[in-house]
Amino acid sequence: MKRRFAVAGLSLAVVLGCGTLPAVAADSAPAANTAAAPDVDVTKVRAHLSELSAIAGRNGGNRRSTTQGYRDSVAYVKGRLQAAGYTVTEQPCTSGCTSGAGPNLIAEWPKGDANNVYMFGAHLDGVSAGPGMNDNGSGSAALLENALTLAQQNPAMRNRVRFAWWTDEEQGLNGSDFYVRSLSSTERAKIKAYYNFDMIASTNGGYFINHITSSAAAPMKAYWDSLGLQPEENTEGAGRSDDYSFEQYGIPTSGYAMGASARKTSAQAAKWGGTASRAYDPCYHSSCDTLTNINTTGLDRASDGIAHTLWQRAVDTGTGGSCDTAGAVANGGFESGTSPWTGTTGAIGAHSGQPAHSGSRFAWLAGNGSTSTESISQTVTVPAGCSRASLNYWLHIDTDESGSTAYDRFTVKAGGTTLATLSNANAGSGYVQRSVDLSAYAGQTVTLTFTASEDRSLQTGFLLDDVTLQNG
Repeated sequence: MKRRFAVAGLSLAVVLGCGTLPAVAADSAPAANTAAAPDVDVTKVRAHLSELSAIAGRNGGNRRSTTQGYRDSVAYVKGRLQAAGYTVTEQPCTSGCTSGAGPNLIAEWPKGDANNVYMFGAHLDGVSAGPGMNDNGSGSAALLENALTLAQQNPAMRNRVRFAWWTDEEQGLNGSDFYVRSLSSTERAKIKAYYNFDMIASTNGGYFINHITSSAAAPMKAYWDSLGLQPEENTEGAGRSDDYSFEQYGIPTSGYAMGASARKTSAQAAKWGGTASRAYDPCYHSSCDTLTNINTTGLDRASDGIAHTLWQRAVDTGTGGSCDTAGAVANGGFESGTSPWTGTTGAIGAHSGQPAHSGSRFAWLAGNGSTSTESISQTVTVPAGCSRASLNYWLHIDTDESGSTAYDRFTVKAGGTTLATLSNANAGSGYVQRSVDLSAYAGQTVTLTFTASEDRSLQTGFLLDDVTLQNG
């Protein structure tokens, strides 16, 4: 994971030798809803980590993007993928990267609908302080073994899967930024979701998911929920890894992480184990980020969750029509500007005086204290295979009104049909997740509209965030 520095490009120069992986019992308990996805062998993931560690050991102790250690890491991953039948491309980063940085590595499984692409990525580079086994050998190795498992299983594919190992992440997310910038708008539109894996084996880690309430995150959360892990939003990693490069272009993203230098809370230690008030990864960006700095149980849980997500998004499981809702609502968290929302788009932003549900931006409708109507809309296609589909959203109602009389109202419409009505009488102290049923619109394209209207006095603000379409 990239550290946020006051001075760009700051790094440590400490040389480190190799270690050995600890013998930690793996957790391979299958979830009840993951029968179609294989169990990814964590011992094979650890074997990839050992190879990356050995590469660092032969090249000055690190795998920084500008070094032979990085280029040898690319060669190792590329060789394994080509042998498994992948179409593999080395993409030189010709603008925006650190001088001398090695290439991105892109591997596509040549089956499934090429107009519906699901990307899975991890940065392959590390800092100069050490071999970078958790940051980010863990994500790179788990991704590689998932790719090899997909090739070995060779299932019928519904959608296309593309894997990526990024260069120069530690110097500013430069490799992934170059990749997304280089795509045409048509090619970007084919990417329905991007999943990122950065530091998924922190020794004092927690279980974190990027944009945990989004449609993209749904299968990732479902898998970890099935293991009773009670995952949380990855607030520490927001904007600090390669998923951010995709978010900047409105592509839905999610991913797993287990934490970096932030400290575990007492509540997190109570439910996940580990030590409260200690960093999730005490060896973050340090010389001790060796093979002994790997939480094998967490690595196993993340590796299997990747497989579950991949199977849910891209594999033809023979269960009938597809109900893939990832990205159906574009920019539902409002973090990527205003597009494709229309209407009172000035309501969308990072407003002072009120918080977002997640991230920094939300839609603040009404709250004027005078007669007004504000609304935002976008057109959404509900997949034909959805026997049950729901529109979920988080809403905070803040009011100066009192009593149970509805003076100011908030409505949710699909086309011309009102599906929900709320008012100042529903006000509360924070965000509440709400839902409306869109099952009747399966196979249809419909305009969703959120409208707030106020009477002439006493404000009521309707704060809307994290709008998603969910299966079920």
